[in-house]
Amino acid sequence: MQASPRQLTTRAITTGFFLGALLAPCNIYAGLKTGFTFNMSIAAALLSYAMWNTLHHFGKAKHWGLLENNINQTSASAAASIISAGLVAPIPAFTLISGRELAYPILALWVFIVSFTGIITALAVRRQLIERDALPFPNGIATAETIKDIYGHGTEAIRRVRYLLYSGLIAAALKLVDSFRHKLPSLGLPTEFGFKNPANGEHVSWRALGLEIPPSLMYFGFGAIVGPRVGISLLIGTVIAWVIFPAELLARAWVQTPLDGYWYKALVDWLLWPGISLMVASALTSFALSMGRIFQGGKNRNPGGTDHDPDSQPGGERYFSPRWFAIGAVISFVAVAVAQTAIFDIPLWIAGVAFGLSFLLAIVAGRVSGETGIAPIGALGKITQVVFAVLAPGNTTANLMTANVTGGAAGQCSDLLHDLKTGKLIGANLRAQIIAQCFGILAGSLAGCAAYLVIIPDPQSMLLTEDWPAPAVLIWKTVAETLSNATGWESLPAGCKDAVFIAATIGIFLAVLESFLPQKLRTLVPSASSIGFAFILPPAICLPIFLGAMVRVLATRINAIWSKKYIIVIAAGLVAGESLAGVYESILSFFKQL
Repeated sequence: MQASPRQLTTRAITTGFFLGALLAPCNIYAGLKTGFTFNMSIAAALLSYAMWNTLHHFGKAKHWGLLENNINQTSASAAASIISAGLVAPIPAFTLISGRELAYPILALWVFIVSFTGIITALAVRRQLIERDALPFPNGIATAETIKDIYGHGTEAIRRVRYLLYSGLIAAALKLVDSFRHKLPSLGLPTEFGFKNPANGEHVSWRALGLEIPPSLMYFGFGAIVGPRVGISLLIGTVIAWVIFPAELLARAWVQTPLDGYWYKALVDWLLWPGISLMVASALTSFALSMGRIFQGGKNRNPGGTDHDPDSQPGGERYFSPRWFAIGAVISFVAVAVAQTAIFDIPLWIAGVAFGLSFLLAIVAGRVSGETGIAPIGALGKITQVVFAVLAPGNTTANLMTANVTGGAAGQCSDLLHDLKTGKLIGANLRAQIIAQCFGILAGSLAGCAAYLVIIPDPQSMLLTEDWPAPAVLIWKTVAETLSNATGWESLPAGCKDAVFIAATIGIFLAVLESFLPQKLRTLVPSASSIGFAFILPPAICLPIFLGAMVRVLATRINAIWSKKYIIVIAAGLVAGESLAGVYESILSFFKQL
């Protein structure tokens, strides 16, 4: 009888643990810079393949098997997805509002508990979404295809690894030169291009407003990853917010000319309101429209679905018992309820409601992510903020940290479902993947929280600046303060009320249009979330993301096969390389201040 291929080996877990610990800070850095993060599954699979099979080639290690690699990527992607537990949104927003920063042990424990809740919610919805509905989970399919491809064509794997490493080294080198040798110039129009300030008649250049291309390859990488729809939507938002609006806002005296020449701060205090309204209205509308599809979950919408649940391969139920799920759910409930009460002084009944809401929203997150590949963490967090603004009025801490539980659980749930889809396609064992995911969130909690505290040692002075825009932090903070303030509507800047109403209407329209159009036409509808993001992000971030997306389009037109194989790998290298260099710079700065 032939032995089953090795899966849950010590080196598979260890490799995923350390790769995840290395890659998690990349997403922390990138998330605080741009609000965007990326899936690390393919990068982890390629790096581990290159390392272990090179050692195997020289007789220093056993062959690194396909299923071992899957356990590695499951653990590494879980670690990198730790940002969904709040490190780039509600946690820094809580610090900015309360002035309280959590100590490292408490922060790591909180992030782990929130992420563990996501694993439990994923197990609750897995059978329906993966087995019965057979949703595609595109990231999971892409990872499975990549793993199969590199094991079917070894030379192809080495080539992809080279592209990943070379692009990472180039991006890191550029970042380090810019930081430590001499400041590299940004690219943009000459300063004579701009407009006349209606308030004082002085010339305002487009470059002063941030309309330039910084010496950063990370943003180009993000553009190639997110693709043309998001890239074009960001450009639309940038043109509206940072090209058309400034002169009008100055003319109406809704924005004052900054005495220090810092235009970003002067404008974003007004622009964030229509931007957030656009995103929240679109998110809530999409949520409402998706509920109809959620309640149809019992129907097998995909001919590939099946009511037979092998739970999974090989060995059936004995590989993952419902009893273990029940035990995990109880542990998760107790942990998340006690943590909310002990750390944030949230009433126990509210903490319990947050846990229950996590399971409802996990269904939405799993289905949306399963169909589109995008986990609607921010949208689901806003829904929770609205709910707890009613249940706990005036309590900004409860508003933020209950939403942290539901949004974080939804994010980790989505990540695990994509990994389980990969496992299903390549014949992996369910229980082994769950164990790998648990080790992954442990690695992410330890490394991610350490990276966050090192990168941003002083959130009050560092965040919500041009260097660290932290758009997700700004959104969560603003929504919490507005919902907790009885006069929030009246406290809006002059002229914002009409802008909020118009932006919300556009967000609703775009969400409805996207929902009811045929699948082939949906990509033609601009992304409301991305347009709203551009109202908050500095234009120097949005412009290179747009250009990166256009490079991907051009590469696909020139050679679709080459682009499919390598463009995402190269883009991932650019993001990871610059992020690691940025983390290194932050570590040096941290130790210099000791």
